[in-house]
Amino acid sequence: MSQYVAQTGASVGLESYDQLVAYFESACKPRATWRIGTEYEKVAVRAADGKAVPFTGGIEEVLRHLADRYGWHPVMEEDRLVALQGDDASITLEPGGQLELSGAQYDTIHSAAREFAEHVKQIVTVGNELGIALLGVGIQPVSPLEEIEWVPKRRYRIMAPHMERVGALGHRMMKQTATVQVNLDYSSERDAMMKMRVGMGIAPLLTAMFANSPISDGRLNGYMSFRGHIWTDTDPARCGLLPFVFRAGPGFSDYVEYALDVPMYFIVRDGGWIDMTAFTFRRFWEDGWQGERATLADWNLHLTTLFPEMRLKGYIEVRCIDSQAPELMLAAPAVVKGLFYEADCLLAVWDMVKRWKWEERVDLYHSAHRQALKARIRGIELTELARELIEIAETGLDRQRQGEQETEAMYLERLRDLVRRGRCPADVIIEKWNGPWNHEVKHLVEGTAYRI
Repeated sequence: MSQYVAQTGASVGLESYDQLVAYFESACKPRATWRIGTEYEKVAVRAADGKAVPFTGGIEEVLRHLADRYGWHPVMEEDRLVALQGDDASITLEPGGQLELSGAQYDTIHSAAREFAEHVKQIVTVGNELGIALLGVGIQPVSPLEEIEWVPKRRYRIMAPHMERVGALGHRMMKQTATVQVNLDYSSERDAMMKMRVGMGIAPLLTAMFANSPISDGRLNGYMSFRGHIWTDTDPARCGLLPFVFRAGPGFSDYVEYALDVPMYFIVRDGGWIDMTAFTFRRFWEDGWQGERATLADWNLHLTTLFPEMRLKGYIEVRCIDSQAPELMLAAPAVVKGLFYEADCLLAVWDMVKRWKWEERVDLYHSAHRQALKARIRGIELTELARELIEIAETGLDRQRQGEQETEAMYLERLRDLVRRGRCPADVIIEKWNGPWNHEVKHLVEGTAYRI
């Protein structure tokens, strides 16, 4: 979930519908200035037994050590250390203490790789001193919900009860899951909606390729991407696939219409977080609340609380990928950059999935969570489509090669090897869990922990 800090447009009242659309129009960028941003979430566990690290005396201490040793600037909330801010990046916490690096925007994956390597060195060094392991998996593997401490952030106190009202798995999403998210730029309304359409179209495929959450509550859970499944029963108003992107001629106004009718979480006034879950944004914008009127900052904040598999803000966010082991983390932004930043590649990907009906897309979306690359659509196994997708991504990355620099396709090598064998990361974990790990958590932790 995005870390909301700045009150951008706090004093700018929303007077017209055009302002809502202009929010997205103003974010269009020429191709030469496109960058890739990545957000890396990690599950933190006690190295001794794999149980979730509490915020108090655990995760808060990790942040404190990082700030003291590496120059991060502390971000406090109600006298608790809840985040760190750097010059171009930040470290934030998900509700269950999952540690997230929101990386800087880079023009190449090579630059992102250097940033990520430094981040891994820092968190592993501090974690080892505190008896904490950071795992390359998409879900907390051992601790049940009731054993995971909430991070004491005001926004979570509003979100948590609302989640219980609208879905069965919202608290699991908040406290247990971890993902890697990739942020994309767009040049125009047409370009943005094409990327949204293609991204929604291949979301099940990306989920299947990177599926990495087969163990939770100390046992196999029956899914390859349990994280992905959890999102299907979190909040139907704000999650999942968006059908309008597949219709003829979608535009920014379609996303505005969708966002207007999603219930809000909160607004911020004078540093206080106000529960607005009884209101859609449309109702708040039209009617106000206790003398308060909607502002551009409220719209910005509301957009960060929508969780479709592709999210539109001042950029496009790819949200359908489980968190990965360090050696596969950079494959996520590499795949996305290769597919989405070359026009021919984007069209080639769309050609793969454009003929599917909506009902088929939904069925595949659900089956990919359970079966990953073994899921099928129209008799075709996703393994076959994944191999083609990687080939297209490699082509796109090769075309974007800068001078004598090594191609960014190098970051796809491990993923390509897995997919060629019809396997995803969850297959590897399950095989080891049932084999040499002998269902023992200590081996799971040793086998998935970040190292330097």
